Amino acid sequence: MDPADALALLMSPEGRVDPYPTYELLRAHGPVVQAGPVFFVVTGYAEADAILRDARFGVLDDALRDQFMPGWRESPAILSISRSMLRTNPPDHSRMRRLAAGAFTPRRIAAMHDVVRAQADELVDAMLAAEGPVDFMAGFAYPLPVGVICALLGVPAADRPLFRRWATDLTGVLEPEITEEELAVADRGASELRAYSTELVAARRRAPADDLTSALVQAHDGGDRLSGDELLANLIVLLVAGFETTTNLLGNGLVALLEHPRAAATLAEHPEFAPGYVDELLRYDSPVQLTSRMSTAPARYGDVDLPPESWVIVMLGAANRDPRRYPEPARFDPWRPQVHPLSFGAGPHYCLGAALARLEAQVAFPLLLRRLPGLAVAGRPERRVRLTLRGHATLPVRVGREASPVTVPGTPPGAAGPTP
Repeated sequence: MDPADALALLMSPEGRVDPYPTYELLRAHGPVVQAGPVFFVVTGYAEADAILRDARFGVLDDALRDQFMPGWRESPAILSISRSMLRTNPPDHSRMRRLAAGAFTPRRIAAMHDVVRAQADELVDAMLAAEGPVDFMAGFAYPLPVGVICALLGVPAADRPLFRRWATDLTGVLEPEITEEELAVADRGASELRAYSTELVAARRRAPADDLTSALVQAHDGGDRLSGDELLANLIVLLVAGFETTTNLLGNGLVALLEHPRAAATLAEHPEFAPGYVDELLRYDSPVQLTSRMSTAPARYGDVDLPPESWVIVMLGAANRDPRRYPEPARFDPWRPQVHPLSFGAGPHYCLGAALARLEAQVAFPLLLRRLPGLAVAGRPERRVRLTLRGHATLPVRVGREASPVTVPGTPPGAAGPTP
């Protein structure tokens, strides 16, 4: 199939729901494929990793957006994230990243372990109390990361249910294509979220607390560091991206584990193997499938010349299944050595919340499998028709009863556990 036709298939509803067969159609043309005059698609792991680290490739910032997307400033959704780390290049990106990283410290993340565990236990309790099948997405995969990121940012518990709709609406602008109707929905969510974030910032300015919002406010008030627009944009991105990707990781990961019961049983008995399992789950069915870059200078990758102002779509989900990097890439194997998924990106724009997402998954999966040994899919899961953020809209599961204690098989013969 011609690369342009394969790309069109990938953007169709069928291609978005299951992109992996189309990735292989693109991969057949090489790790870097030209799909238009200055439009390229990357499916190779080595090439994707290198491009994401290459200073000649940047994100679509305000200057480039003015050139290629006239009228974008009229969209509250696009405007709401344009001044965040997600959509800026050096030197602004470097400054914002340094300030946010100073607030998003390893100590602060490590301190969230008990919060994650307590919230996960409460959600499992609620699932056990429900009659009949429950929707795992609504009952666990959404509320856990929402609760965690809101606790980190200091959002009152009563306000947390608002964020699922806001995030679902707003993240439509992260897709490679968006209709006018979808953009209108995203604009509505962005406007409501910005109004909420403005009030939250004002509250923390009046009464600082030991939370990430207060730390970001202090970074703004300390001088010419974070502008007002940058403060709000980064807060919005943290609120939305802080749980959307983790929600997808939990849903995608649970399906993979339930499809591999022996691996799931081993994880239930050996939660210390969770880091290796989570890395393989990230590789196997990435919650983020693509990102984009634009070149500022000539480059050559995969025996393909990329001229300046080339638009490059880096297919993270395809790179994670590159057979040159991972033998039998379509096989889920938590014992696979040297797994370094590109699901959180690489280079300067590597996801700031990656450690928190990993922590939540490493706590959640063993806990779910241990407390709910009868957990099983109870109906047909429904995928969201999204490509960038891959996940489920619904995932009905049968909970069964809690076991105490659990007796499960041990590790495969000769295995010491997945490599963290």
